[in-house]
Parts: sequence; C-alpha cells; structure tokens
Amino acid sequence: MRFILLFFLLSALPSYAQETAPYLVVLGIAQDGGVPQAGTPQHPGWDDPAHRRLVVALALVDPATSQRWLFEATPDLRAQLHRLDAVFPVEATPGLTGVFLTHAHMGHYTGLLYLGHESMGAHGVPVYAMPRLAEYLRANGPWSQLVRYENIVLHPLEDGVPVRLTDEITVTPFLVPHRQEFSEVVGFRIDGPNHAVLFIPDIDSWTAWDAQGTRIEDLIRAVDVAYLDATFYADGEIPGRDMSGFPHPFITHTMERLAALPAEERARVRFIHLNHTNPALWPGTEARRIMEAEGFRVAEEMERVGL
Repeated sequence: MRFILLFFLLSALPSYAQETAPYLVVLGIAQDGGVPQAGTPQHPGWDDPAHRRLVVALALVDPATSQRWLFEATPDLRAQLHRLDAVFPVEATPGLTGVFLTHAHMGHYTGLLYLGHESMGAHGVPVYAMPRLAEYLRANGPWSQLVRYENIVLHPLEDGVPVRLTDEITVTPFLVPHRQEFSEVVGFRIDGPNHAVLFIPDIDSWTAWDAQGTRIEDLIRAVDVAYLDATFYADGEIPGRDMSGFPHPFITHTMERLAALPAEERARVRFIHLNHTNPALWPGTEARRIMEAEGFRVAEEMERVGL
C-alpha cells in the first residue's frame, strides 16, 4: 500500500509543477488603434468577432503565488482583464500585482484610466515605468489624478536593471529607439525559472538599434520566445502613402534580416503589434504563407508561453 501511495504521489508531481509554473498569456496583438480601427466602417470586424483583434498586451501569471501582472495598459483593458479572469481568476479587483508600461503612446498606457475614480476605483496598483514616463503620469492630468487618489503607485524602472517579482521571476527593461514625444520607450525581457521571453512591441528599426550597440539577433539567441514589432507587413500596404519613413520595421525587412538565423532561432520569433491594414493578421493569407514558409509566425491571442 505504501508503494502504491508513493507511486501515486510521484506520478502527480509533473502535473503539479506544470500547474504552478509561471506563464505568459497574449491578451492582444493589434497596433494601438485595435482591429477594426476607428474610421473603417466597412471592416467585417464590426459584425464578426472573428475579425477583431485587441491592442497588444501580455499578462504574466504566477499560479504558485496567485499573482498577475500586465504588460501594457491598453484601450482594451476591460476586455483584457475579463480574458485574464477567465484564464486565472483571483478574488481581488482588478487583481493585478503590477503593470509594466513600455511608453506613452495611445495603445500602451491609456488603459490606466480604467483603474481610476470613474471606473474600478482601484487602490495602490503598482505601475512600473521609466523616469520620464513616471514624471509624465505624475505631472499631467488625467493621469495625475490616478496618482493623487492612489489608484496607482509609480515604481521607476532603470535601463538594464532587473525587477525581481518573485524568487523565480524577473523583468528587465531596456531602451529601444522609437518616437519619444512624452517618454522613453522600452522593451522587456521576462525571465522565469526555466524560460525567457523578449517583448518589443515598438521600435523604429533594427539598424537604428545596431547604431546604439544592440543587435536583435543576439537578443533572440538568448531567449526562448521573442515578440517583435510587426506593425506593417511591407511598403505599399497603405494606399497613397509613402511608407519608407514609417518608424517601424516592416515584417518583410525583419524576415530578410533574420533569414540567416538557424531554423530553431527563427521559430522563436512571434510577430506582434500588427496594424489593422496588415495582411499578416489573418490566417490563410499569402502574407502568412510566406512567413510560415520562412519559419516565422504571428502571435495568437490567448496563446500561452511557459516560463
């Protein structure tokens, strides 16, 4: 009987480990305006949920401690919290141990308003932001009201300095070149006990980063999954506009640059932050066929990545 009991306990261990290991969930993959975007009355997404995509966001879940963190506070925060509650419900509202922000563009921080007095009336939600962004939130309404009412508590980040969330989870911000009208712009490396993930939803270009001494190939090589800026698929995507100066790397350019990587490393790339015009948003398109033939993929909403 003792042998049977011991065998039962040991056989249950892998399942228990799987249930308690931290993981990431993709809560949105679209560019800041979402899909469908405002001003597109003919878009099928208005009537068909299958043609909708939420604004780019990740959630980090640690079942062992029942903690949850968001990466980005998007205009779709309501729906994304609802999705997160379905994946890993907690008793508290909003049930967030913290929110990490990349920068002060529309799709990445404006959802903080839902934590405020007119909505959830949250108390003391830690918001991790770089110094300029933290000061912008502190000094400018309506964000300053969130700080004054203590709906949020600002925690400053420092370039390259890890934030330890638990004994097994760290988050490291790193500066990236992108439009900085109101704040710095960062990506994040998220490390768990077994795996690491890269999150770069916005960047001007990989060559601009080269000039600052960082090569995207080196970062991909050092992680298990890399979520990379894929705002536009290729030049000509937006009719009547010269896109050559748009501050994002085209998917076609990124694929060309990374073509020499081993297949295993190319498979780590998951494109994210897709504009509503991007044909790679949709399964079965020629853009998707080309990407998949080259060994790349697009992030899918609600996919999970174990850490």
